[in-house]
Amino acid sequence: MAKVLKINHIAIAVPEINEALVFWQDALGLKLSHTEDVPSQKSKVGFVPISDSEVELVQPTTSDSGLAKYIEKRGPGLHHICLEVDNIEEMIAQLLEKGIHMIDETPNTLEGRKMAFIHPKSTGSVLVELYQLI
Repeated sequence: MAKVLKINHIAIAVPEINEALVFWQDALGLKLSHTEDVPSQKSKVGFVPISDSEVELVQPTTSDSGLAKYIEKRGPGLHHICLEVDNIEEMIAQLLEKGIHMIDETPNTLEGRKMAFIHPKSTGSVLVELYQLI
């Protein structure tokens, strides 16, 4: 049986990473470790480590991306919570068996990780990402 290991990150949708850093870096004293372009998601992500998890500042790179539309509709703010799991395929199967609606029934593989999203309709309106390091 697959299990949740920890909160890997909390993603914050922002119009501009550098503007968001005024709070996260300048006010709180946290440090941006690096940024990463994610062309498949039409976004750029700024990683702000906190202990053994992170805050990810997620900026759309195009005006037609899902994230840009999200910010336009809801404004900047909490986008999703990411739960690190020990076996993502097994976790997806367990959730589907319990009637949980997945956005991704097959995990997406990026360098060093697999990820899949659970639909907010099944989580009390919170977008939840499952994440497995590989």
